Amino acid sequence: MKQLVLLPSLLAMAACAAVPHDAPRVAAVAPAALGLDAGGAAVAERWWDGFGDPQLGRLIDAGLADNPTLAVALARVRAAQAQAGAAHAAQLPHVDIDGTVQRERFPDAYLIPPPYAGNTNNIATVQAGLNWDLDLFGRQRDRVAQAKAGVEAARLDAAAARLTIATAIAQTYIGLVRADRQIEVAKGFVATRAQSLDYVRARQRSNLASDFDIRTGETLLAQARQAQVRAERERDMLVHALAALIGHGADFYGSVATPTLALDHAPAVPDVLPADLLGRRPDLLAGQVRIAGAQAGRKAARAEFLPNINLQGLVGLAAIGFGNFFAAGASTWSGGGAIHVPIFEGGRLKADYQGATADLDVAVADYNASVLGAVRDTADALTEVRAADADLAQQNLVVAGLRDTVRLDHVRVETGLGSNLDAIDSGFRLLEAEQTLIDLQAQALNRRVQLIAALGGGFDPHTTLAATAPTEPRS
Repeated sequence: MKQLVLLPSLLAMAACAAVPHDAPRVAAVAPAALGLDAGGAAVAERWWDGFGDPQLGRLIDAGLADNPTLAVALARVRAAQAQAGAAHAAQLPHVDIDGTVQRERFPDAYLIPPPYAGNTNNIATVQAGLNWDLDLFGRQRDRVAQAKAGVEAARLDAAAARLTIATAIAQTYIGLVRADRQIEVAKGFVATRAQSLDYVRARQRSNLASDFDIRTGETLLAQARQAQVRAERERDMLVHALAALIGHGADFYGSVATPTLALDHAPAVPDVLPADLLGRRPDLLAGQVRIAGAQAGRKAARAEFLPNINLQGLVGLAAIGFGNFFAAGASTWSGGGAIHVPIFEGGRLKADYQGATADLDVAVADYNASVLGAVRDTADALTEVRAADADLAQQNLVVAGLRDTVRLDHVRVETGLGSNLDAIDSGFRLLEAEQTLIDLQAQALNRRVQLIAALGGGFDPHTTLAATAPTEPRS
């Protein structure tokens, strides 16, 4: 009797000895080695409100409600939740009821004695069964942990999708503002070059200009009108892009009002790489969760080498002939336990465990790549912001200088010391400089939106982005 009691323990020990010694080969990157902090960070949910344009806020809100890409991400969250529910159900007792009714002829000389032998009768059974995996070694518990990690990773993926959609709408909207401003500048070009052409024609009537001068003026006017047409085309295309981003069609086009976003008021940005980067970006947080899920999956694969103990029970009715079905003697029941100990599985369990270990290595390697990419993206975005600001500062000086030149040329014309051609030429150069200025202002704002995307959300350069300086390389 004692040998029978000890047999399951001996078999369990034998099974434990069969677990392969396959350790993970990839280690997660140490945050301190990158000058980062492993802690979390509070990120502004509505960073776009800082741009001061209510229409931009409404568009992003609409995009986060109706964008098809986000709908896919949210559907994946629901699918992951369903998988987690299925994994949790495996921990609970399973109760089911089975019933059968069949008509059967019993052989004359077989197991069934007379008076049923040689006759045809109805056989009816109804049974309620119980099966409960006790999960003594935590296999189902680890599967549940793995499934819950999948749910959290899907939620973070949805958060990353929300950030991508919000930044895409913001950048498209900035492009729309730029196009509106360029249309205004192009109209100024058209007016100025039309004025120049009129002046050249007047000079031709006085024999002071040639047909070549007229053709040159007409060409410049056509170029200015072409620039206006292209700017108007770009604006229409950007409106179409906004409609697609927020999940609308042609019904949306006419509802876009003139933006109030100011291109010349770019928000301040941090001067250094944020130390709390790992706690800000949803894709990095999702990578951390996937590592935890892969670890739980590896533990579950290891538990497959251990015994599986179930409680089983059955109660029901069974009878030959409907008349006997509800008789007292028709009742049947059974109960007890069952143990399954894997001894030889043809290498399946070993392969599953090695695969789970490889999945963990993949999750860690993907996370490491994401961390390094995030550090580079953020550093690049900060550099781009600083470069755009420096470029914009120089262009402001150029525009200021040309404005003074235009003012002085008008004074010279009024005092008879200069010609209208000189004034018109300086006006051309000023309009071109203002067109470049608009491009650089829009670029500076777009670089900030890129920084927001790299940081995983909005930023406050005074409080939330206190960073640690990167460590100096050792000599």
